[in-house]
Order: sequence, then structure tokens, then C-alpha cells
Amino acid sequence: MTPYDVPTGRVELHCHLDGSVRPDTVAELAAEEGEPLTVPATEALVAPPVCGSLVEFLGYLDLALRVLQTPHALGRAARELVEDWHADGLVYGEVRFAPQLHQQRGMTMDDAVRAVAGGLREGAAATGVRTGLLLCCLRHQPPEVSESVVDTALRWPDLVCGVDLAGDETQPGTPHRSAFDAAHAAGLPVTIHAGEVAGPESVWEAVDVLGAARVGHGVRAPGDSALLERLRADGIALETCPTSNVQTRAVPGLARHPADALLRAGLPVTVSTDTRTTSATTVGGEFRALAGQFGWGEDEEARCQHHARAAAFGS
Repeated sequence: MTPYDVPTGRVELHCHLDGSVRPDTVAELAAEEGEPLTVPATEALVAPPVCGSLVEFLGYLDLALRVLQTPHALGRAARELVEDWHADGLVYGEVRFAPQLHQQRGMTMDDAVRAVAGGLREGAAATGVRTGLLLCCLRHQPPEVSESVVDTALRWPDLVCGVDLAGDETQPGTPHRSAFDAAHAAGLPVTIHAGEVAGPESVWEAVDVLGAARVGHGVRAPGDSALLERLRADGIALETCPTSNVQTRAVPGLARHPADALLRAGLPVTVSTDTRTTSATTVGGEFRALAGQFGWGEDEEARCQHHARAAAFGS
């Protein structure tokens, strides 16, 4: 048995629902909802190994978002994700989505949260995998929308374990501070996408302005020694997603991915898929890729899993 045949015990912290829907499911939902497919679902959903930009990568989420506009579709996608986690050897997984993007057919944000939570609950009952649900605010949307997303999260304390800020990092996160202040005031944990497209300054903003307990990606933090020391000292976990980081050009190639150097430097590195379908990967696949590139084995995976368990927002 290799270190990457481990049947159980893994944890995933950074996984977007709309980027993790099975292609066959998207095709079936499209047929049910009268959504015509101009290309096969897999072609529309799976990004190439390297995209021109993060914007191009995000375009591969469009079809999934179009069909995830009913409680049935969201619930099915969430349930199947838990099944896929189980097949990947996970014992705990956190999924995130932006409920404000699922209102095209009359759902409210509360409806969307209930639907996803219901699917997670069904998947957990069938597999034993424990789950957590995060809601995403989006940088390009008005701050009032972010406030509404956090308000929605706070209405469902038994269903939602944290909130996130995602989207175009060229737009600052500071305008959304009031939303995250409200989350902190209520004791709701916060993770922030930063250091993926933008540089170390975005990670400083995530930590100092928005109070991130974890940083989504953070692969552009290296080069700022003071920032690395802050992340290490405060135990702020980095949610790295190697395949996605290469696809979006956050790093110029897997050989240049900082996960290995950061882990050796004592930072709390974690490894996730980001988008299991768009990146055509699994948590096991990510560790196999890191093994092939950096010679990782049981020790490195065990340390990453320790960091992930310690940084998990759910129970």
C-alpha cells in the first residue's frame, strides 16, 4: 500500500460546490431544466491544464451555475460531493458556495442554504463523512450583498460553519469589512481568498483588515518574510490547491509551487482541490502530484492533514 492508497482519514477545507459537480449530473440536470448543451458537459466543465487567466478558469463554472438554480439540483450536487469525498478517503470536508448566485429561478439565499445543507446531510448519513458549509461573499459585488450573505449565514448557525470572500483579487476586500466584522462579532469563522492573483498585500489585508483565520490559496505570500512569520506565529492555515494554482497561473508550474518550501518552513499548509471537476482532481490526486514533484510521502501528508484538522471550522 502506498501512502496515497489510504482509505480514510483525509480532510478537505477548500472546495467550491459549483466547480465540483459531476459532469453526468450537470448533463442530466440540464436536460431536466431545458438548458441546451452546445458542447459535451465534460468539455464545458473541465478546464485545460493551464488557462490564460483566472477569469478563463472561472468560465468553466458557468454551466454548473446555470443548472444549480433549484433546491433539487443543489441538494443532489451536495449529496454527490459527499459521496465523492468518501471515495477519496475523506472523513471531513468543507464545501463553499455563493448563495446569491443561485436566485435565477426564484430561490432565496435561505432556500439555497437549506438545499445544500440537506444534500450534505443525506450524503453524511449514507457515508459517515462529516461536513461543513461555508458561504462566499464576492469581491466584485456591492458590500451590501456581502452583508446579506453574512446575515444569511448567521440565520443558520446549525448549518453554516464559516464565511469566505472570493472573486477577483484585483478588487480590494476592505470595502466588505462590515460584513466580516459582523461575522466576527457573532463568532463565525472567516477565511479569505488572497494571494492567488494578487500579491502579499492581499494576504496582509485578509489577515489584518478582514480577520482571516485561514487564507484561501496564499501562494503569493512567499517573498514577504514578515508576512510568513505572521502566518506561522498566528497559525493561519494556507488552503493550497496545487492543480488549480497551476491552471489559474497563480504559480508558473507545479515545480514552482510553494507548498513544499512553506511546509518545510513550518507554516500550516493544507492541501485541497479547489474545484474537483474543473480541475479534474481529488485530494488523493493532489498529494500524488506533490509526491511526484517533491518526493512527498506519509510524513508530509500527515503534517498537512494535521494542519487541516486543526484549522477546520466545523466539528
